[in-house]
Amino acid sequence: MTVTWEELGWERVATGVGRCRLPGWDCTAGLVVGSGTALLIDAGSSLGEGARLRAQAESLTGHRVTHLALTHPHFDHVFGAAAFAGAEVYGPVGMDALFDQHQAREALRADAIGNGLDPALADEAVDALPRPRHQVSGEWTLDLGGGRQVLLANVGPGHTGHDLVALVPGSPEVVFCGDLVEESGEPQAGPDAVPSHWPAALDRLLDLGGEDALYVPGHGAVVDAAFVRRQRDALAARFGVSR
Repeated sequence: MTVTWEELGWERVATGVGRCRLPGWDCTAGLVVGSGTALLIDAGSSLGEGARLRAQAESLTGHRVTHLALTHPHFDHVFGAAAFAGAEVYGPVGMDALFDQHQAREALRADAIGNGLDPALADEAVDALPRPRHQVSGEWTLDLGGGRQVLLANVGPGHTGHDLVALVPGSPEVVFCGDLVEESGEPQAGPDAVPSHWPAALDRLLDLGGEDALYVPGHGAVVDAAFVRRQRDALAARFGVSR
């Protein structure tokens, strides 16, 4: 029996493109289906959550997740990554080095526990956290087969020192924004944010997607270009950044 996106709690955004809002931190995970391939965008906040995402993706596509893109190095987006054994892992340049740093991994663990993740789950995820094999410094086109391509673009820094977005061409075009865009609350600027560059990162994101694209934030409902532009202007005002 074929399982539908809706039955598994996923929102189909375009043909072969969907996302789900994960419980706990309302974090988004995205899925792009190719021919015998599947790209997952962000991996959830624990190995258990990553395993559930993998199982759901396999039910929806009929095959395993072959590619994983991590938008930025925050626990709620990367701690499930080790559940995708065998997938080609992509991240913004510098994420691999960050994951190799003991201090950075301890900061990730502390942030997760401080936000309510069980310490045992945080320890498990940090110990298993994989280094992205593929480092995106500019743009990288993934060919998923069947005419499906996805453009990964390093548009940061902004929300963090390492921010990656994914553009899925089509009608409509879909842009997975990571936490450069948030809809369910004010964008969060933690100690690793680079506020002076964040508005420019959103300008690059808008240039990629254009006026008619659908923008999938890291947290919250799908938005349009006008919402992203308003958030860009609000961030510029909040941090005193001029064009």
